[in-house]
Amino acid sequence: MANIIEELVRKKCAPCEGGVAPLTDAQIGPLLKGLSGWQREGEKIVKEFKFKDHYQAQAFTNAAMWVSHREDHHPFLLVGYNTVKVEYWTHAIGGLSENDFICAAKVDMLFDI
Repeated sequence: MANIIEELVRKKCAPCEGGVAPLTDAQIGPLLKGLSGWQREGEKIVKEFKFKDHYQAQAFTNAAMWVSHREDHHPFLLVGYNTVKVEYWTHAIGGLSENDFICAAKVDMLFDI
């Protein structure tokens, strides 16, 4: 499964303005299994990250926002005292795209720094 993460991290998000179908369950399964701790919730993939304190949670949030800005693919972030919940989905297609998994893999790499 590490190969999936390595492959996703090397990719760049492609612009998505709609007009393409969301990934199928068969396509989502292997990608999701390759990401540690991410879960599917309907049309989204979600993960909650836990930290020592609020400062670390905020620093992670800022880094995740930087990654999202560079990829031009933005998550929903819910920040608590020592937690950050990250949700990805592709609004333009009403479901999941490869972009969601690319960004999830890159956000995971931030957590491991």
